[in-house]
Amino acid sequence: MTRPSRDKPKPDHTPENRAFSGLIEAGRTASDFGGPTLERRPIAEQVATRIMSMIKSGNLKSGDRLPTEQQMTIAFGISRPPLREALKALTLMGVLASRQGGRYTVTDLTPSRLFAPFNTMLSVADYDVHQQFEARTVVDLELVRLCTLRASVELRQRIRKLAVDGQAFEHDPVAFRLLDIEFHQAINTGAGNDLLSALAQVLYDLGLDVRRTASEVPGVIAKSVGQHIEVADAILAHDAEAAAAAYRRHLEHVRDTTTQSMALTRS
Repeated sequence: MTRPSRDKPKPDHTPENRAFSGLIEAGRTASDFGGPTLERRPIAEQVATRIMSMIKSGNLKSGDRLPTEQQMTIAFGISRPPLREALKALTLMGVLASRQGGRYTVTDLTPSRLFAPFNTMLSVADYDVHQQFEARTVVDLELVRLCTLRASVELRQRIRKLAVDGQAFEHDPVAFRLLDIEFHQAINTGAGNDLLSALAQVLYDLGLDVRRTASEVPGVIAKSVGQHIEVADAILAHDAEAAAAAYRRHLEHVRDTTTQSMALTRS
């Protein structure tokens, strides 16, 4: 991270600041702040990622109070504006809470919160539909298999109902998209793995603007509904391989219609 040439804060050697600096050094890896990819990222994003890394590694825990802004600018070697931007972003995500006197406290560490910076990073990167669906194939197919093995009878029936109810929304893209989210989240819930579910949600959310356009093409929703029903029937029958095969066909359909929609938008 590059030090500003002006308004450079004076060193602060208080025990609290030395401790925080030690945490930062402990969380560094060989690639932190040194590679060409990281150098292109905004300083605020690098700081937010660093703080999140400290939380994930256990260097910072729920309830810990961060040092003052002045102490953190010294520890990170930056000015206050990017630090405040990073702290604001983490606060909006619910990872940090602002307390009276300007100090920040680490809140809960749920998987959805821990994946939020990953989601932000991907959302601003160049969208690659093939990489997205390659990743979804790896993550989502395992979630479907786990759901088939672990889901309760009640949840299996809910998944089946959501799939069938989609038939009523074949000509209402907005309503179908809402139902589609519920369908996929129900499968993720049935898998019983919060980390995989959080990652699946990140991947699902990528390129939603393109998916909105694709869902309005005649026939796209009807085919998706039919594939949802195939997946749900296999889950209901406890057939993990059939569920995964049906889900793969569904992902291929979503990938292909997304690609076609992107091509039409660019032409």
